[in-house]
Amino acid sequence: MAVDTERDAFTGRQTTGHEWDGIKELNTPLPTWWLYTFYATIAFAIVWCVLYPSLPWLKGTLGYTERKGVAATLEKAAAGQKTYLDRILKSSVEEIRKDQQLLAFARAGGRIAFNNNCAPCHQSGGAGTLGYPNLADDDWLWGGTAADIEQTIRYGIRSEHDKSRNPPQMPRFGVEGVLTAGQIDDVVEYVLSLSKAPHDAARAARGATVFAKECVTCHKEGGVGNREMGAPALNDAIWLYGGDRAAIRATVFSARSGVMPAWQDRLDDATIKMLTLYVHSLGGGK
Repeated sequence: MAVDTERDAFTGRQTTGHEWDGIKELNTPLPTWWLYTFYATIAFAIVWCVLYPSLPWLKGTLGYTERKGVAATLEKAAAGQKTYLDRILKSSVEEIRKDQQLLAFARAGGRIAFNNNCAPCHQSGGAGTLGYPNLADDDWLWGGTAADIEQTIRYGIRSEHDKSRNPPQMPRFGVEGVLTAGQIDDVVEYVLSLSKAPHDAARAARGATVFAKECVTCHKEGGVGNREMGAPALNDAIWLYGGDRAAIRATVFSARSGVMPAWQDRLDDATIKMLTLYVHSLGGGK
């Protein structure tokens, strides 16, 4: 279908027939120099695709490849790191901590290893999330020394490794009928009182008796926790599974049993040491 066009009175150019809000579009051809440049880029792209590997099925007539260059770069980087890695392998974690240059290298390597292996659970920077401990504070289930951290990384928690940390299983006080619903509510109020959270004083007083009978063995008097058993402190505001009334009740009723894999057979010795030093540096290491 023919388009009605007219010649613009001001420029003398033909219009395209398109009009918006009284504004008519001019049929202005592209500049010749622009068209030649555009055609030249198309020709250049075709020649480039023929000469160099630009598509999966087009290898390029020059046989050029970056694979050898990448391999050489990686070999050079590995050679530069080997000196440090060899020293890390021959040194204990405590010895590495005394060498500032080696310590800086180890922490940098540990950060990369952490992001690749640990961040999915412990989050970036060790910030933690519900059910996964925060590694950047000073509240440690098993202790925050470099040796404690290395032990946990190497052998895990409730893992299949022979040297895994295997804490006593917390009783499922509600599921197994060890405590009545009323006793559970009382001990929950007592636990809330330990961290100065709002609570029912009368129930908390009764809960103290239940706590002394059922919970003190692991969590200690006053809920200070027991790192030898991996029992968390209950008298602070740091909670692994949530510190509100409902979350605490769920823990008492059904219990929790976190698991961490052993990395001893998954990562090499140097990487484990670097991970240890990185985690230790996050802010809460002793």
